[in-house]
Amino acid sequence: MTRTYVIAEAGVNHNGSLELAKKLIEVARDAGADAVKFQTFITENEISMYAPKAEYQLENTDDNESQFEMVKKLEFNKSQFEELIHHCKNCGIEFMSSPFDLESLDLLVNEFNLKTIKIPSGEITNPLLLLNTAIANCNIILSTGMSTLSEIETALAILAFGYIEKRIPATIQECFDTYFQPTSLELLKEKVALLHCNTEYPTPYEDVNLNSIETIRNTFGLEVGYSDHTEGIVISQAAVAMGATIIEKHITLDKDLPGPDHKASLNPKELNELIKGIRIIEKSIGNGRKVPTSSEYKNIQIARKSLVAATEINKGDLLSWDNVTFKRPGTGISPMEIFKILGKRSNRAYEYDEVIKDI
Repeated sequence: MTRTYVIAEAGVNHNGSLELAKKLIEVARDAGADAVKFQTFITENEISMYAPKAEYQLENTDDNESQFEMVKKLEFNKSQFEELIHHCKNCGIEFMSSPFDLESLDLLVNEFNLKTIKIPSGEITNPLLLLNTAIANCNIILSTGMSTLSEIETALAILAFGYIEKRIPATIQECFDTYFQPTSLELLKEKVALLHCNTEYPTPYEDVNLNSIETIRNTFGLEVGYSDHTEGIVISQAAVAMGATIIEKHITLDKDLPGPDHKASLNPKELNELIKGIRIIEKSIGNGRKVPTSSEYKNIQIARKSLVAATEINKGDLLSWDNVTFKRPGTGISPMEIFKILGKRSNRAYEYDEVIKDI
C-alpha cells in the first residue's frame, strides 16, 4: 500500500477572509494533511450572471443573491494567493488549487509554478482547460463527479493529445487517435490520477458507490482516489481500505459559518480523526498474501492442538481413535496427520495426556 495522499480542501470556506484562509492552512498542517487546496477563479470568466444556484447552495446561503454574487465574494486575487502560498511554505504543507478558467490556470502554472493541478468535476467537460493543463505538462488530479465512463475516457483522450501534441486539435477524433497510441497509457499513468466523486453536498450514503473506485481503476489503469462530500469521516476511510490512494475532503473551522460548503466539511477535530484513521488503515491493508504474520507465529503453539494420548499407550500398541485425541498445545504432531498414523504401531510408550511428538 502506497501512502495515501490527503488533500484538505479549504476551497472557498475562507469566506473571502485571508486570515481565515491562513487558519485553514494551519488546521490542515496540524492534522497531518499532505496538501491544502483552494479554488482559483475569476467570477466573470466562470459564471454567467444568470446562472442559478445549486440546491445545496440555496439551502446554505442567502436566497436573494445569485450564484454570481455569492461566488464573487469568495474570489481571491493574485497577491492574496501569493500570501497563502508563502504561508503554506512556512507551515510545511503543499499549496494546491483548482482553476476554473484559463486565466486562473495561467496564474497557477506560469506565475506560481504549480506542478500539480486539481481539475474539479465540473470542468471535466471543459476541453480548453483540460488541453491547456496538459500542454503545460502539469501533473493532473481529475475529479469525475457527475461523469460516465465515456466522459472520463473523452477527457483522458483530450489530456493525452495535449501532453503529446502540445496544441489544440481540430477534431475530437485527433484526440482519440493519440489516446489509442501504445505510449499514451504509460504517459497518462505517469501524469494523471482520477478521483471518484459525487458532487452532491452532502452526498447521501446510498449514492456514494465506492465500488466505482475499482471500476475506474480497472477501466483506465490509472491511480484512483476519492473526493468525499459525505458527512463524517467513515466513507473516506472505507475508500482507503478499498484502494483509494488520494483522499480529498473539505475542511472548515466551524460548520455553522455562512457559506455553501461549510456544513458538508470536517471541523479540525474530525480532520485529525480522519487522517489518524487513514494511517492506521494503511498499516492494516498488507500485501494480500495469506500466511501467518510475524506477530502471530508465537500463537501457533498456544492456540493450535497436537495429537495427544487419550489413554496410556504402550510401545507397539496400534494407534486408533480410541487412544489418540487432539489437545493443546500445538508443540507436537498436527491433528491433520491423524489419518497417516491410524493403524500404525507406536514406536514408544506414552502416558495419558502426553503430547505425541514421535510416531
